[in-house]
Amino acid sequence: MPQGLYIMSEEPQAGKSAVMLGLMELLSRSGMRVGFFKPLVRSGQRRDRAIELAARRYDLTLSYEKMFGCTVEEAGSLITNDRYDELLALILDKYKALEDACDFILCMGSDFTGAAPFPAEFDFNMDVANNLGCLIIPVAKGCGRTAQGVAGTVNTFLESLEKRHCDILSIIVNRVAPDQVRELSERLPVITRDTPFFIVPEIETLGRPTVGEIAAALNAVPVIDGTENLHHEVAHFTVAAMELPHFLDYLKEGSLIITPGDRSDIILGTLLADASGTYPHIAGLLLTGNLMPAPQVKRLIEGLNKSSVPVLSVETDTFTTAMRANSVESRITPGDTRKIAAALGVMEANIDFPGLGKRLSVTHSSRVTPLMFEYKLIHQARTDRRHIVLPEGTEERILRAAEILLLRDVSDITLLGNSDEIRQKIRALGLSIEKANIVDPAVSEMRETFANTYYELRKHKGISPQMAHDAMSDVSYFGTMMVYHGHVDGMVSGAVHTTQHTIRPALEVIKTRPGCSIVSSVFFMCLEDHVAVFGDCAVNPDPSAQQLADIAISSADTARAFGIQPLVALLSYSTGESGKGEDVDKVKEATRIARELRPDLKIEGPIQYDAAVDEGVARSKMPGSEVAGHATVFVFPDLNAGNNTYKAVQRSADAVAIGPVMQGLKKPVNDLSRGATVTDIVNTVAITAIQAQSAKAEE
Repeated sequence: MPQGLYIMSEEPQAGKSAVMLGLMELLSRSGMRVGFFKPLVRSGQRRDRAIELAARRYDLTLSYEKMFGCTVEEAGSLITNDRYDELLALILDKYKALEDACDFILCMGSDFTGAAPFPAEFDFNMDVANNLGCLIIPVAKGCGRTAQGVAGTVNTFLESLEKRHCDILSIIVNRVAPDQVRELSERLPVITRDTPFFIVPEIETLGRPTVGEIAAALNAVPVIDGTENLHHEVAHFTVAAMELPHFLDYLKEGSLIITPGDRSDIILGTLLADASGTYPHIAGLLLTGNLMPAPQVKRLIEGLNKSSVPVLSVETDTFTTAMRANSVESRITPGDTRKIAAALGVMEANIDFPGLGKRLSVTHSSRVTPLMFEYKLIHQARTDRRHIVLPEGTEERILRAAEILLLRDVSDITLLGNSDEIRQKIRALGLSIEKANIVDPAVSEMRETFANTYYELRKHKGISPQMAHDAMSDVSYFGTMMVYHGHVDGMVSGAVHTTQHTIRPALEVIKTRPGCSIVSSVFFMCLEDHVAVFGDCAVNPDPSAQQLADIAISSADTARAFGIQPLVALLSYSTGESGKGEDVDKVKEATRIARELRPDLKIEGPIQYDAAVDEGVARSKMPGSEVAGHATVFVFPDLNAGNNTYKAVQRSADAVAIGPVMQGLKKPVNDLSRGATVTDIVNTVAITAIQAQSAKAEE
């Protein structure tokens, strides 16, 4: 998977573009396919400057539309309608699409321009970076603050990032007053601790807007066609309201002169002063009030064709123009080679980019957010489409989920139930499910075949042919037989049926896979920054040691199938040899059996939950263990412990619990909670499709 790096600041004008140039310069020399991405851009004809800057300077062949998540306006609409998670998912989808064309993606957070549709823009950038799985380079602004104030800002910045468990590569303190660099370099080590930091001093060239930038912001037009020298930096703003002799005394190097368009004396005096060599050079002349110079004066200006002073006109009055011009921020634009060179120069002089590159090559984010995990489920299911049957075809949530699954090409879908009732429900809901296969078990030509098969499989249990025929009118039995005969690859049910109703046919017909003594379940617990696997929390009340070992092995295999490295902890109320009793002995025996059956797995037990997840506790209670402190798969000794724990974690940690996911069957059948949401159903179908992929690979 391509690596990502996210540049973000905590306030405007921190100089992210300069940092971006330095990093792009480093990455472009690596030989990797480098991409650039912004989560938000403004809509309209004018393209985002940062994207244009990166694309043009580094010859990125990606289309503009691929390099941003969504527009500010789209984001505003989603947030207004309380659809923030959908916004994050939209940005993640766009980012993941870019991954296919890149080896590395450099992201730049939103710009704090006031255009963002929500007040917590800083939190938004942290959420985006975490959900994209990016390392973060925070850029703190140093200008306008004392060294103590900058240090305080950096401390607050880092505390916020650490509180959200962000993965930080390095911190850059940018635009620092040169005379504060030394003091700040002494203060920061205490604050940043093990996080590398770099201090970049402020340089005037990057802090000053050009005449062209001000002209664009104010919609200024040239008085004379072909006006050049718009690259002049504006160091001062001078409003000319006095007589010419007094005005000349106020001229400074790099001044932008703002005066009404009918002040011929100021206009001509400014141009002559600049040409004389006895006064400071003028950056530009801005004429206000939509007033053009008299024809005679304009003729004189045209005659001074060697003047380097651009003359521009705006419609606004002098006061408004001066206020607006003074608020224009300096930006690095694609065509401004001088600012680009200055930015690269100051960045390369103060940031150890080779060292940063080495750190980048060995530092990776291990974060898996719920949104990332759900995206991965969908993506993995799509790589080898499977066919899933949904027996509860008349249920609204099932139909809405089916539409999403078909629109996103996650799997092929068969719906079971009365055909007329299903189609009527689809029309009433306004859904697009034309690609779904609809089967009515009561009239299906497959019913007799399924009944005969069920009779042969269960006649030793006293099932008669008529009982078998009657059973096939039940959607759960009919759907299970579709899986058994290979008409579909898996089944998902339980939105309106009990767990027993869903699972019993699978236990009777599909049965357990070879080498597994028990069907069990796991929940994928999507915590803030990782996904853990909890088993068995839904099926077996009190498994034996052998069954517990099989649950541990099945849970490890399930974790690996979904991209989670299995580090298995068999939980108990004691760790190692510290406790005794029947319950502890069962876990000890289960651990021994599991290790014997699967020596390739890393399994630890008995172990307490705190020792399984906390490195500090693990060092004290079970030093030297590869699992303790790092467990990803948690096997509970019985249903009472497992079910209560998963619900406690779900509620207290605000975790997303995906499941129960059934394991141990020859072919996948999964049960839904009767309170399942549409998203839960989509995720469970994707999980079932992935299990079917694994089952197919094993055949």
